[in-house]
Formats: sequence, structure tokens, C-alpha cells
Amino acid sequence: MSQIAILCSGGDVSGMNPALKRFVEYSFEKGLIPYFVQGGYEGLIDNLIVKASYNDVTGIIHRGGTKIYSARSKRFMQKKHRNTAAMNLKAQGIDKLVVLGGDGSFRGMDVFFKEQAISFCGIPATIDNDINGTQYCLGVDTALNVIKVATDNIRDTASSFKRAFVIEVMGNDCGYLALVSALTSGAEMCLIPEIQYDLEKLKIRYLKEVEQGRNYFIAIVAEGLANAKEIAQWFEDEIGFESRVTTLGHIQRGGNPTVKERLMAYQFCTYAIDSLLSGKSNSVICYNNGKFDFKEIYEINSKKYEIDKSLVSLGKSLLSK
Repeated sequence: MSQIAILCSGGDVSGMNPALKRFVEYSFEKGLIPYFVQGGYEGLIDNLIVKASYNDVTGIIHRGGTKIYSARSKRFMQKKHRNTAAMNLKAQGIDKLVVLGGDGSFRGMDVFFKEQAISFCGIPATIDNDINGTQYCLGVDTALNVIKVATDNIRDTASSFKRAFVIEVMGNDCGYLALVSALTSGAEMCLIPEIQYDLEKLKIRYLKEVEQGRNYFIAIVAEGLANAKEIAQWFEDEIGFESRVTTLGHIQRGGNPTVKERLMAYQFCTYAIDSLLSGKSNSVICYNNGKFDFKEIYEINSKKYEIDKSLVSLGKSLLSK
């Protein structure tokens, strides 16, 4: 029987545990022996590679995070440590690897594959949703729902006290989470790196809205701008509203995976295993326009991710002018 392993790399996301469950069950279905690599690339180097069983994935589908842990590995950037990782895999007879992670994780695997000829398939897994070549990454839907609940709750107190609340969401340098959250929560302001904003124009608009009865504001800003406190002070000084900043932080990475997340994990993992069994050796399973497709790693790394232009257009017309 052939051996196959799975690891999680980079930031954890809700959806990883459902993917692990599907990985084990589908591997057995396909006559493969499944292995877990505990702790990402660090686990490869430290030989934390263990056989997986049905018992390992019982009762984990509803849990956020990842049972097999994740990590960011500086050691994996060094060839001597990649050689150790390859030796550990080959000692177990493992020549296929499923990697849940972001573009940095995939770049690392691309180098690893070229050096060691260990085939891999990447599953996009980051709440930032910033991987080029795919419209959806595992973890995004759950993160958006966490932000939705938090924003709805904050709106209750904002309206009760006639305040402006500035909510900072994650996403690194990508404004996807902030933009979609603002559009779907009815926020009055959305500031993201991808859209230029003019506070003077916004001031004119908001003061007019206050005259017409608006008595609180919800502003959602992307963490990449690093300006939440500045915007809160702007509401105080220019709009005349007492303001508060709420940084949602790492609650966005956890939580019970949504139905969509569980289904996407199921499908991502199924396609990943099928691709490795069919002979694909250096690819990422992507999701675009309602369909799954494979892209070679060079396509993923060829350019920076860009938010869909139609979403950016909505952001410009509804939130930043």
C-alpha cells in the first residue's frame, strides 16, 4: 500500500479539522496509508510523522483550528533542514504530501519538490483569502461569519450610545475580509489597502447624513492600513461622535466551521488526493466560478492576489465616496 501524509502550515483556520477527517477516510477508501505530520514543516524536520487512524479524526469536524498543529518554519528555508525532512518522509515510504496553507507554504513545497521529488498538492487555507489563482481559501467563510456576529453585536451598542465604532479585522495586506464584511453588515465606512479614500469627502457626506438623522457609525478597516485609532480620533474631531476601537484579532481564526467550510474541506481534500493518485506532482487545487481546478505552483506565485474587481467597485461606490 502507498503512503500519503498531510500537514498544516502557517496560520490555522477553521476547516482544517474537517479536511483532516476527510483525508483519513478517503485515503483508506483509496487503499492508501494516511500519516499526519504534526506541527507543519517543523514537524517534518523533527520527524513528528505518525500513522493516522479513524479514531484520530472522530469528533473533530466541528472544532476550529487543527488537531495536528501548525507552525511557521524558518528552518525549512535552509536546504540542510529540507534534506532532513525528506529523509524522514522517505524512511516512512511517504512520497505524496497534502499541504494546507498559504502561498508562502506552497513556495516552500515547490522548492522541496524540485530538490526531493516528493509530490504534493496544496489546499489554499488562509482567512486572508490572498492566494493568487483561487477565489476561495479554506477558513474564509467561518472568519466572515465570526466578523458578522461581532459587528452585529457592536452595532447594538453603537446605536444605543450614538457612537462611532471602528472595527479592525485581519487580512494582512489584503482587504477582502474587511470589504466583504462591510458590504454584508451594512457598515457606513470601509477602508482597505486596495481602495483610495478621501477623509474630506467622507466628512462632507457623513455630516450631511447626520443632519438627515444618522446617529451612529460602524467603520470596518483592514489591519494592513494600521489606522484604526487614527480613524476613531477622526470621528471624534471631525464628525463629533464619541468613538471606540474594537480589534477583533485572533477570534477570526477560530470557531465552529460553517457548513460551507466543511463542504469545501471535503471537496478540497478529495480533489487533492485524486490529483496525487492521477500523477499530478506539483499543483494547488483552486476554486473559481463555482468549479474546482488545478494550477501549477508557478501560476500561483506568478503575481499578487487581487480582489475581484466587481467587489472593489461596490466598495468604491457604497463605502468610500
